[in-house]
This record gives sequence, structure tokens and C-alpha cells, in this order.
Amino acid sequence: MNIIVTIPSYNEEGTIGVLISKIHKVMKTNQYKYEILVVDDGSKDKTRNVAKKAGAIVYPHPKNYGLGDSFNTEIKKCLELKADVIVHIDADLQYKPEEIPKLVNEIKNGYDLVLGSRFKGKIEQMPLIKRLGNIAFSKVVSQITGLKISDAQTGFRAFTKDVAERIEITSRHTYTQEQLIRAVREKFRIKEIPIYFAKRKDESRLISSPFGYATRALINLVRVYRDFEPLKFFGAVGSAVLFVGFILGLYLVYFQFFGEGIFRHFGLMMLDILVLSIGLQIIIFGFLADMNRK
Repeated sequence: MNIIVTIPSYNEEGTIGVLISKIHKVMKTNQYKYEILVVDDGSKDKTRNVAKKAGAIVYPHPKNYGLGDSFNTEIKKCLELKADVIVHIDADLQYKPEEIPKLVNEIKNGYDLVLGSRFKGKIEQMPLIKRLGNIAFSKVVSQITGLKISDAQTGFRAFTKDVAERIEITSRHTYTQEQLIRAVREKFRIKEIPIYFAKRKDESRLISSPFGYATRALINLVRVYRDFEPLKFFGAVGSAVLFVGFILGLYLVYFQFFGEGIFRHFGLMMLDILVLSIGLQIIIFGFLADMNRK
């Protein structure tokens, strides 16, 4: 089978060459038919030149679009290269290329999507804020899919041509979770295996500040619920708005029986009607979105 190892990269000239060399060694040792594809997401350093010299196919983006767009480019180019299996690995050397055969072997065993789980394996170092964010994401994805997932965020995964062709990634922010959720709904066979996660040797490009990372993680968690469980998401928001309307209604009832009457508070009564209407509309929107979700 034809294996394409894909690497999204952005300003990774310090690690990309070493990573590609290690991948070549592993793939040749195991006598795989393979190619290495680097999607350079608008790097401002020498990433693409280093990758080419190391023996990779390089597809450059004209500017930095982000991980979601890079992942979609990987899928498109891998299908053009007639990939049977796609192995996705990050460029920062935190995942070990030597463990690629572990993922490929599970594909050979009949699985469609194999995830390298950092939390089932060994984590050399991971910032606390990132660790908590990954755990939260995995719990949300587990609830949505009904499948116990320990590491929904992993950037080390292998999947078949069928997964690449049948699953459309629409999110620019949560592609790792989206592929997994859609794979479950398409009834693909999924497995997690333990992997080693090394300490990053330079500054992370994802965590420039703990507060910024936490904010982005929270926004992405909301996006996952909004996109894949719209009834729960809009139902919860709508119910909260209805609750506010209910409290306002009780306040007006109090004035009706123990005060000057609700018509002395006509403005508040109209506000309550508006709040209740908005809450009901949000819940109805949740039902409509749930009917039309993919």
C-alpha cells in the first residue's frame, strides 16, 4: 500500500530536516512504499527549502492560513498522490517518527482511523493549561460521540483513503476533533494507541500566553458543541434565556398580587415577553439545526 506521511509546517526550519530524515529511515527500514508531503503554511524562514533538500514533496501556501486549511490541503494532495494510507505528524519533533509503524500496523489490522494518544502513553512535558485544555476537549468529544477518547487533539494519526475521501473537514479551528466526530458518525473503525510525547525544544507557537491559549480553547469548545450538538447547545442557551424570562414573570406576578399591578410596569412586561420569545426562538433554532446537521 502507498503511504503518504504528511507534515504541516510553519517556521519549522530548525526541526523539519531532522524529522524528514528520521521518517525516511523508519519507512525504509520497514520497506514501506511511501512519500513525504510537507504543507508549508506561509513560513517566513527556510522551512520549505530545508524540507525539499531532505527529500520531501513541498506544497507551499502563499500565506499563513492556519492548521485547518493546511490539513485540508494535505488531504487533497494525498488523494492526488494516490495514497492508500495517510499518516499525519507535527513538525516539532514532539511525536516520534519511530512510532509510525505502530499506527500503520493498526490500519493493516482493519482500523480506519488510528490516533496516537499522549495520555495513554508517556508525556515528557506538557504545559498545565494545554494539558487541561486537551482533557476538556477529549471529554466533550467523548460525550458527543459516545466513544471514550483520551486524546481527541492529537496531531499524530493515521487514516485510510476512505476516511480522507468521505469526511469533509469544514472547520478551520477544530479539524482534529471534527475528523474524529465525523468518523464515528460514518461508522469507521477507530482505535487509540499509546505514544510518546517529547518536550518541545523551542517556544510553542500555540501558547504565546496561557490566557490567550485558554481563551482560544474555550471558544473552540463552544464551536464543537455548536457544530456537532446544536440541539444541546442552543437548547442550553435558550433555556437559560427562558429562565431569565421566567424570573421576570414571577417578579411581575408579585406586583400583580402584592403591588400596584403589572400595568404600572408595562415596560418590564414587554421586556419579559421579548426575553421569553427570544428564548423560545433559540430553542426552535436548535431543533432546526439538529435536523440539518451532517
